[in-house]
Amino acid sequence: MYRRFGWPIALGLVLALVAAGCGKKSTPGGTPTETAQKLSTKKPGFLTVGSCLNYKPFEFYEGNTLKGFDVEVMQEIAKRLNLKVEWVKADFDTIFTALAAGQFDAVAAASTIKPERQQVVDFSDPYYNARQSLTVNTSKTPDITSTDQLTSGQVVGVQKGTTGKDWAEANLGTKGIKVKTFTEITDAFTDLEAGQIVGIINDEPSSQSEVESRPGLKVVQPIDTGEFYGIAVGKDHKDILDAINKSLKAMIDDGTYKTIFAKYFPGVPVPPQFGG
Repeated sequence: MYRRFGWPIALGLVLALVAAGCGKKSTPGGTPTETAQKLSTKKPGFLTVGSCLNYKPFEFYEGNTLKGFDVEVMQEIAKRLNLKVEWVKADFDTIFTALAAGQFDAVAAASTIKPERQQVVDFSDPYYNARQSLTVNTSKTPDITSTDQLTSGQVVGVQKGTTGKDWAEANLGTKGIKVKTFTEITDAFTDLEAGQIVGIINDEPSSQSEVESRPGLKVVQPIDTGEFYGIAVGKDHKDILDAINKSLKAMIDDGTYKTIFAKYFPGVPVPPQFGG
């Protein structure tokens, strides 16, 4: 999921969230401009973005500072539109219905473009191609290096509402492997450390970030599912979608995207379609 230069300035605003699953933390800032007011955003001068805000390396807090690939991409898009970003923490399992209900202007949460979601919201052009992965606890199951070695009755963890969950249910659940869902993917990694589950199916970049601080856990298998992330926008806001796509293309063309990518995925080649 569960997710962009210059960090938002806290103005002491409190955003009341009415949908189930949304959190309390938001990061507002900025002053409206004449250009920004032309877009059909919730508040003039602001782009309100829903995200999990707990999904490294895409969106996460270090202390009170919000960081991540999604964060910097969205902040750069907003800057080019003369807008300031207001981040709203939301439950990924309900984030697209919340967007459709008008709680945010957009969703940036490492969100895979998929037909079921496109029935509810629209997506921008792709901005990241991702793979799923299998993570295991090497101190407890050192011989497991592939999903082919999982056996009936074993339990794997996934995050609710994700394509990792979909893949696990379609490819592992049919073999008798139990799929346990978590609202926050970090809780799945904690269970894996404790030996309560045998593995985790999750986006590869997120899993790689998690295991860096969890000795004994290892990403042992990438799973190529042909996924691409997109920025979601409500279906009644084509002007916002078009503006995001235009800014995203300009970022790719002028090399800004490549700079952000290298910051969060050092040593990973930028795909050609994104300026590599």
